[in-house]
Amino acid sequence: MADILVVEDDRDLNAAYKLILESAKHKVKTALNGVEALKILNDYTPDLILLDLLMPVMGGLELLQKYQLKKHKDVKVLIFTNMENSPEVTQAYDLGASRCIIKSWTAPQNLTKVVNDVLEESNKAKAKIKQPINR
Repeated sequence: MADILVVEDDRDLNAAYKLILESAKHKVKTALNGVEALKILNDYTPDLILLDLLMPVMGGLELLQKYQLKKHKDVKVLIFTNMENSPEVTQAYDLGASRCIIKSWTAPQNLTKVVNDVLEESNKAKAKIKQPINR
């Protein structure tokens, strides 16, 4: 079980992602744009942010710039967009995103698998760092 923030401006998708992830026993908060997300992130540190790039008010890239993932290394960001191989996706990686998945290629039932894979990779990396060095 992980704490997840879904940032998606499409209300139907936002609600669907929340329902899917909660059915997989994750705790989910939602935001409809980057401004709402930043307000939530002031008092909340999720394990993972599921982030759309193109949103009104404040998009995903601006959110990543303002949130400064380098200061929040344990927070994984999964970009969820339809802009495959775009400069925006490259910039999201440069700003610290962990992975990008294409909305139109990802069936809702596969969302949980992708999220769990990212979280598992993160947990393995954390466990590796915490292991004592044998001399």
